Amino acid sequence: MLRSVAAHLSLDVHAPLELLLSVAVAEGPFDRTETLHVRSDDAPLDVQEIKTPHGGRVHRVLAPAGRVVVDYQATVVGRSVTTPVEDVDLVEYRRPSRYAESDRLLAFARDQFRGLSGAALLDAVVAWVNNHVTYLSGSSLPTDGATDTLLKRRGVCRDFAHLVVALLRACDTPARLAAVYAPGLRPMDFHAVAEAYVEGAWHVVDATRLAPRGSLLRIATGRDATDTAFLSYYGGSLRLRALTVTAVSDTRVEDDGTGLVTLG
Repeated sequence: MLRSVAAHLSLDVHAPLELLLSVAVAEGPFDRTETLHVRSDDAPLDVQEIKTPHGGRVHRVLAPAGRVVVDYQATVVGRSVTTPVEDVDLVEYRRPSRYAESDRLLAFARDQFRGLSGAALLDAVVAWVNNHVTYLSGSSLPTDGATDTLLKRRGVCRDFAHLVVALLRACDTPARLAAVYAPGLRPMDFHAVAEAYVEGAWHVVDATRLAPRGSLLRIATGRDATDTAFLSYYGGSLRLRALTVTAVSDTRVEDDGTGLVTLG
């Protein structure tokens, strides 16, 4: 499988700041070629790469005031078929987190999904969220968590993923959030999905069912959106003027949203 992805960001930086970008494809057992250019008023800026868990890479830039433009492109050939499992992950990803407050959903989740485990639990949680939550752009706040989504019954991909993660953790299943490039996604954007540890491996689940899981390409992985935001900044202020994301694959992947699929 050959996948080509790109991201373009245009920022108005109002005061000098530290910029953290999470747009690069995570490291994996595949061939990857890529470029990342960050410039301010057409002058290139220095970029420092920082390793993050699960192969992720954050790029740090000290940006002056002015127009800052980020362009990232990558081509990936091949696909990972397994994701390493660390004991610490099976502890960390069963705990509640800021946007996946599984401790607040214990009674609901255990009543709704009583007696289910493994792949059957994943399918049941995904089906419930898909049937009861409406995907609606602009319908949620950046600070909304899984409980907000459950009550409002609407949201975007990160809201769907947070609710899935929280429900799975409430059922004692390790679960985490992954930011991905998603060939086939409509409308095209950065995408958020959940991963769950069942049957001895990590498997990707997506209650939006907006893109085939077999073509997804990992960017970042963590407890929730706290760990996977594509853009963070410190020490100044900015405005995001434009964001364009593209992701295409040379292989058509069919996916009905059920069953076990690994994220590659």
